[in-house]
Amino acid sequence: MKRNMFKVLILSLMAVVLVATGCSTSGKSSSGKAAVDKGAIADLPQSIKDKDIKIMVIRKIGGDDHTAQFLAGAKQEGESLGFVVDTFSANNDSAKFHDAIAQAMDKKYDGVIISHGDDAATVEDVKKLTEKGIPVVTFDSVPEVSSVNGVTMTSQDDGQLASLALDSLNKQLNGKGNIVYLWVDGFPPMVARNGIYQQFLKDNPGIKEVERFGVAATDTSVQTQNAVAAMLTKHGKGEIDAIFATWDAFAIGAARALKEAGREEVKIYGIDVSNADLQLMQENNSPWASTAAVDPKVIGAVNLRLLAKKIAGEDTPPKYDLKPTLITQVQLNSIGDAVNMESLNKIIPGWGVSTDFEEDWMKALKKANKAQ
Repeated sequence: MKRNMFKVLILSLMAVVLVATGCSTSGKSSSGKAAVDKGAIADLPQSIKDKDIKIMVIRKIGGDDHTAQFLAGAKQEGESLGFVVDTFSANNDSAKFHDAIAQAMDKKYDGVIISHGDDAATVEDVKKLTEKGIPVVTFDSVPEVSSVNGVTMTSQDDGQLASLALDSLNKQLNGKGNIVYLWVDGFPPMVARNGIYQQFLKDNPGIKEVERFGVAATDTSVQTQNAVAAMLTKHGKGEIDAIFATWDAFAIGAARALKEAGREEVKIYGIDVSNADLQLMQENNSPWASTAAVDPKVIGAVNLRLLAKKIAGEDTPPKYDLKPTLITQVQLNSIGDAVNMESLNKIIPGWGVSTDFEEDWMKALKKANKAQ
């Protein structure tokens, strides 16, 4: 009995020591890292100075490298400012997506980023968040979100993305050829890209669409690969010249199907980029000719900065488009070394870097946090 009591006493003393260490007033967190003295940072907005900021980033789609990089970009940018940033991907599950937003409200985050909200319920969610005083930035979400006061809607310039890819395709085909269109309806960026594509067909009557299909799922690339493989059995060599893939998950599946079938003469012109995409584009005899893209990590970072400005009480635009660039297989193969997302700036000047909405107080806060 005495032995048990002694054990309990020892454990209790250890717990007290641990709690005392974690709650030390020496200016260090429980991790041992010194806390930033926000009061020493000039012109730091009071709302940023007064509390520890917590951000939630919620994305409906998932399972792809683009999603992972978008979330990583937002998280890294927020943490560089000393914020706590939680991320969640619903993997196209609407119930999980909206439940995550509801939880963000209940847990009283200081700000929320919503990516790919594609339904009317998203608009209602955003209204509820703002009514609770929680600022919101959305990416690639339904345009009706613009009806909610104070929200900033961001997107890639989808019109320019589609134009860059289609211009590349048209240049290679010299204005004449049969193409396959990989696209899915229901997502705001896809709708915008489709508008450019339809006008492209009208302006270039020598380009003929022979097939069109697409599905958004947790295994989009696999389903696309199977669908393209089946399609190729219907169209022999010479009957298809190119594939326009409006999402890199489509392009990945198409590239795999073409290689397996030995049909690399069919070229792919896509949208979006990731390390997996770049690797496929650089393979020997790869059919993937070009892709138009914005660095997804930059997208995440810019969205985070916009949200930080809202929390700080600073003015932000109601809408902001991130400008894309075209990446070609010829460019990737020109330097003789394998190119990934980190080294892409060797062939695309300015790739991976953006100072959009990066205020002086943010730079100072990053510097202070880096020094700890």
